[in-house]
Amino acid sequence: MMPATAEVAARTAREAYGRLVAYLAWRWNDLAAAEDALGDALLKALERWPHDGVPRQPEAWLLTVARRELLQSARHQGVVQRLAEDPAVRALLPREDDAAPEPFLVANPIPDNRLRLMLVCAHPAIDRAVRTPLMLQTVLGLDAQRIAAAFLVSPTAMAQRLVRAKQKIARAGIRFEEPDPADLPERTHALLEAVYAAYGLAWERLGAAGGEAAFSAELATEALYLAELCVALLPADAEALGLWALMLFCESRRDARFVTTPEGSECFVPLHEQDTARWDHAQIARANGLLREAAKLGQIGPYQLEAAIQSAHAQRAITGRVPWGGIAQLYEGLLQIAPTLGARIGHAVALGTAQGAVAGLEVLDALPETEVRNHAPWWVARAHLLEQARRWPEASAALRQGMGLTEDARLRAHLWRKLQALQAAPVTDTPA
Repeated sequence: MMPATAEVAARTAREAYGRLVAYLAWRWNDLAAAEDALGDALLKALERWPHDGVPRQPEAWLLTVARRELLQSARHQGVVQRLAEDPAVRALLPREDDAAPEPFLVANPIPDNRLRLMLVCAHPAIDRAVRTPLMLQTVLGLDAQRIAAAFLVSPTAMAQRLVRAKQKIARAGIRFEEPDPADLPERTHALLEAVYAAYGLAWERLGAAGGEAAFSAELATEALYLAELCVALLPADAEALGLWALMLFCESRRDARFVTTPEGSECFVPLHEQDTARWDHAQIARANGLLREAAKLGQIGPYQLEAAIQSAHAQRAITGRVPWGGIAQLYEGLLQIAPTLGARIGHAVALGTAQGAVAGLEVLDALPETEVRNHAPWWVARAHLLEQARRWPEASAALRQGMGLTEDARLRAHLWRKLQALQAAPVTDTPA
């Protein structure tokens, strides 16, 4: 296959997968069949495009071929007559020219169908633990391996959960229809969680080398767009506003997270060391505006508190300092609502920076060993506080543990530089 053709097919799949699956599943009321049909269409593209040329509208080509696959499957099942009598289905009958442009794709990128499909995945009949992974796979096109890494389970276990969830949709006859307004609140949490999980997966790999960089950038853009759509769908939901604000605060610092070292490699830059001139101040202002809108609704929640923590960090661009005491208080509020491991580690660092390293180390050391012994952020946070306490050898040992658990080469480069600096520090200093 010609490399250029393969790249077009791969890019089209990345960009269009969620929109096309959502559209097909919604029209045909069958998620598994929609995924299979689109998969077949992608295989045909890989077979035909190198010989016939890439269609003028690749996305429309894939849609038309996928619809044809669905219709052929329906004929085999003996239900084509019933479908043919449905005006909505009749309007979707394929044309002779597979590459013909689809008017709806030109006029409407069908974002609402993605949200609708995500809400189907959050149906009460589906196990809570699999709702978010199901959205990540069906709407955002993530494979089981990526999803499994985010949820700290094996790829095999995650794949089995996803298969069972789709089977449950089929067996239970869950309808592909918009939930009543009264049903939205109980589905909102999973919807927002999936959007944030997608952005988090992208955020970890933004700027990485090779094709991973393009995938992560597209996934981040998609997640930000879905966050905006969530606010449009749920304008009176403070957590939807808080989530969008949180993601915008993170996005505003994208260009400041990495620097090129004198050796030519990329190195991670911690938030409190980033050059604030490289932050996107318009995005920060927009995020602060969303946070104010959320506060007016009087519905405090974890996304708002996380966004408030990021807003506090952003104050450094104006004041030149980080309000660590205020950040520690925000973490205390967050821990009352969502005591995640990440929040507990963040609280320890903020507390240790505001009140002294000993206070932070006490919080870190109180966390269950089974949760933290293989968790790189815990070791890195501990090294940071031990360095503040001028306990150089212990800080070096903690950094080595963190490096061993870190896969991202850019973060390892940062930890390596920190380790070199620590090893050059005088060992006779009295601990603070």
